[in-house]
Amino acid sequence: MNINYYKEIKDTLVKNEIYKRAKDYSKNKSDLNAYYEVGRLIVEAQGGEKRAKYGNKLIKEYSEELTRELGKGYTVSSLRKMRQFYLIYRKRSTVSSELSWSHYQELIMISDDSVRLYYQKMSIVQNLSVRELRERIKSKEYERIGYKEELEEPKINTLIKNPIVIKTDMEIEEVNEYMFHQLILENMDDFLKELGIGFAYIGNEVKIKIGDRYNYIDFLLFNYKFNCFVVVELKVAEMKAEYIGQVSKYINYVDRHIKEPFNDKTVGVIICRKENKFVLEYCSDYRVFTTTYGLQTIN
Repeated sequence: MNINYYKEIKDTLVKNEIYKRAKDYSKNKSDLNAYYEVGRLIVEAQGGEKRAKYGNKLIKEYSEELTRELGKGYTVSSLRKMRQFYLIYRKRSTVSSELSWSHYQELIMISDDSVRLYYQKMSIVQNLSVRELRERIKSKEYERIGYKEELEEPKINTLIKNPIVIKTDMEIEEVNEYMFHQLILENMDDFLKELGIGFAYIGNEVKIKIGDRYNYIDFLLFNYKFNCFVVVELKVAEMKAEYIGQVSKYINYVDRHIKEPFNDKTVGVIICRKENKFVLEYCSDYRVFTTTYGLQTIN
């Protein structure tokens, strides 16, 4: 059967525009279905997947005709993206209508399947805007989090990025602990998102009494994904063994005096300037995780 691929593509796009006007609430799903179908038709018209990437002449012809008949919005670039969308998401079930076409335009630029899947899942779980997704990709979050598996149910330490980027509007390369603390307080929402998934703020400089002395936990958080309290300590120096002992003591206090029986055991995160592999190897506590930080100046 001789298929008029151009007519099929035009009809698909016209139906999509009509559907979106009639049912605005589901226009995103309509976009994805339409652009996926257009991508499939383009690939078929070009002679299949192996030859598709070489068929840019045909895409140019389609673009010119569609622009003449339907108006703006069907450039060579946009049709190439639809083709790439289909080639990457050949299994239609892997496309989620929770994300917009704008999200997928960012995702299809990622060649590594594992990396793309990570950002796709994070966009859904954390309800990322397109701008936030773009920033996550640009900051190489996947590489920093060191999370390379199939995104099965992870442990909390697999969700903590390394390094953590601390944003500041000042051009500084080094900070003391007080400044470090203040930078985080001023941008708490950014810090919680940067730290990982599911973190919520409980308090800072949390006063606790151990024996006859008062101590202060830099930040006390709660992770709703793992149902546990999280002790966070800030250090502007290289990792030291005594830091782990300090955080372990705070963890024990929270487990005994703050957490409820239905909460999982408390964990700790030490954010330091530089890691020390020897300290981590010989003095580690399985409840304590470490990461480093970097400063980023924002305009």
